Amino acid sequence: MSTTEDEILEKNVVAATTAWLEKVVIGLNLCPFAKAIHVKKQIRYAVSFAIDCDTLLADLKTELAKLWTANPAEIESTLIIHPKVLTDFLEYNDFLAVCDSVLEELDMDGVVQIASFHPAYQFAGTKAGDVTNFTNRSPYPLLHLLREDSVSRAVDTFPEVEGIYKANMATLRKLGRAQLESLAVDLLKP
Repeated sequence: MSTTEDEILEKNVVAATTAWLEKVVIGLNLCPFAKAIHVKKQIRYAVSFAIDCDTLLADLKTELAKLWTANPAEIESTLIIHPKVLTDFLEYNDFLAVCDSVLEELDMDGVVQIASFHPAYQFAGTKAGDVTNFTNRSPYPLLHLLREDSVSRAVDTFPEVEGIYKANMATLRKLGRAQLESLAVDLLKP
């Protein structure tokens, strides 16, 4: 693939992910903590062109190091978007255990947590078509790297944090599958 093709892919992937963040995550208030760091431009969008898990794992380690050494005022959170690998949700889900092992290996367990988002995300015990799965559905597979201390501070300032998940499910049920799918299709248009 030429550099130009990589640049176009990166631009499109970041644009779709940013639109998803703004319209779904922030727009539907699925994460009350996302807006502040988005507005302050403290989210790093890292596109991995990996076509295999080993390369994605190397990219994960690189991004963990960047997050660890970055000033939180500049990079509070990182989205590693990987459009070419782990497009199958079950394979992606299995890879999350590898991610947890990397955190332990790098002594970052308890320092960084990885939230998971995928176009075909499916919670255990739900059917693929269950509208509540959209809480973790993104335009492309991605790994969201979060600083644990930032998560703790956010949770401390939001008294009903346990209720977020239930509120999100209610919001998505009210919106309905057709409207959510329409929104997702709109996000993937150039």
